[in-house]
Amino acid sequence: MRNPFSPDAGRPPPELAGRDALLEDASVALQRTAQGRAGRSHILYGLRGTGKTVLLNTIRKEAHAHDYLTTFIEAPEGKGLLTLLYPEIREVLRQFSLYENAKAHAHAAARALASMVKAWKVSVGDVTLSVEPETGVADSGSLERDLSALFLRVGQAAQAAGRAWALFIDEVQYLSKEDLGALIVAVHRANQEDLPIIFFGAGLPQVAGIMGNTKSYAERLFLFVQVDHLDKAAAFDAIRLPVEKEGESITDAGLEAIFAHTQGYPYFLQEWGFHAWKVAQASPIDVPDIDAATQAAIHRLDESFFRVRLDRLTLTEKAYVQAMAGLPEGPPYRSKDVAAALGKTVNQISSARDGIIKKGMAYSPAHGDIAFTVPMFAAYLTRATGQDTGEPRLL
Repeated sequence: MRNPFSPDAGRPPPELAGRDALLEDASVALQRTAQGRAGRSHILYGLRGTGKTVLLNTIRKEAHAHDYLTTFIEAPEGKGLLTLLYPEIREVLRQFSLYENAKAHAHAAARALASMVKAWKVSVGDVTLSVEPETGVADSGSLERDLSALFLRVGQAAQAAGRAWALFIDEVQYLSKEDLGALIVAVHRANQEDLPIIFFGAGLPQVAGIMGNTKSYAERLFLFVQVDHLDKAAAFDAIRLPVEKEGESITDAGLEAIFAHTQGYPYFLQEWGFHAWKVAQASPIDVPDIDAATQAAIHRLDESFFRVRLDRLTLTEKAYVQAMAGLPEGPPYRSKDVAAALGKTVNQISSARDGIIKKGMAYSPAHGDIAFTVPMFAAYLTRATGQDTGEPRLL
C-alpha cells in the first residue's frame, strides 16, 4: 500500500528528478508570455519512456499557477488538428467571455471559429456554437491563413481578459504536414503580434526534423529540448528519495543494479522501483531484491510496454524490426544492413521501413540510418524470438 512508484504512462513519478533546468526555462517562458514579453514556445522530443508527457503535464500545472487557460491535446494518428482544436478553443473562448472587457473580443473569436468550422467542414458532433460565422475571416480555404486568423482572435480575447492561453499537444509527430505547418505559422503570427499565446509540444526524436522541414524558421521560433535518459545522480534520486520519504532505505549497490538494468530511462526506473519495493521484505532494499524484481519488471514490460507496440506492426514490418535487432552493430542501424539481413534490396523493403516510422516505432537519426524509438526494444525482440535461448518463437 505504501509503494511510492507508479509505472503508468503519463503518471507523474514521486520524484521528478533531473529536469529542473528544463522546467525553469518553461516557467520563465510562461511568465514572460503572460506579461506581454517574448517567450519561446517549447518542443520536447525524445524516445518513448523518457517522461515527455509527464513534463507537459507539469508545465501545464505551472501555467495554471500563472493564471493561464490551457488546452491539452494528444494527437492521434489520422485525425485532423481542427477537429481536435474546435471543442477546446470553444471552451477557452467561453471562459474569456466571462470577463467584461473581453466579451466583444471573445464573441469575435467565436465567429472566426464558426467560420473556420463551416469552411473546413469540421465534424463537431454535439458541440455547437451559438454565433454566426463572420464572412471573410478564417474562411479563405488556406489552412495556414485561417488558423492564424483564429489564433489572432483568440490572443486578442486573452489580452483583453488580462489572461494568457497555453496550448499543449502531445505526440506532435502524428500531425499531418499541412496541420503542422499551419500550427507553426499560427504560433508565429501570434508571437509577432505580442499576444499572450504560447505552445508546448512533445514528440518522438524525428519531430525536430519534421518541423524544420515543414517551416525553415521553426528552429528559431521554438526552443527544441531533447528529453533523454537520466544521468546516474538523477536516476539515484528518482529511486532513493521516494523510498526515504516512506521511512525506508536502499543501498548504493541496489541503486547501481537498478541503473544498470534501466539505463536511467524514467519509465523503466519506475518499473524497477515498483517491483523492488514489492519483493523487499525489509530495509534496506539491496541487490538480491533487485535481482528478484528484475524478472517481474521485464515480464511486465514485455507483456505491456513492448508487446502493445509490436502488435501494431504487420508481418513484414515485424520481420524488419527483427532484422534490426539481430544486427551486430547499432543503434543506429544502417538501412542497407537491414536489407541485406533480409536478403532484399533497400528499395524492396522501403515500404516496411516507412511503415514502422509512421507508426512511431522507429526514426531516422541520419540519412540511411534507422533506430528504435523505444529504449531496449532490441533486447525485447531477442527475448520474444527466442534468440537468447536458441528456441525459436513466433512474434
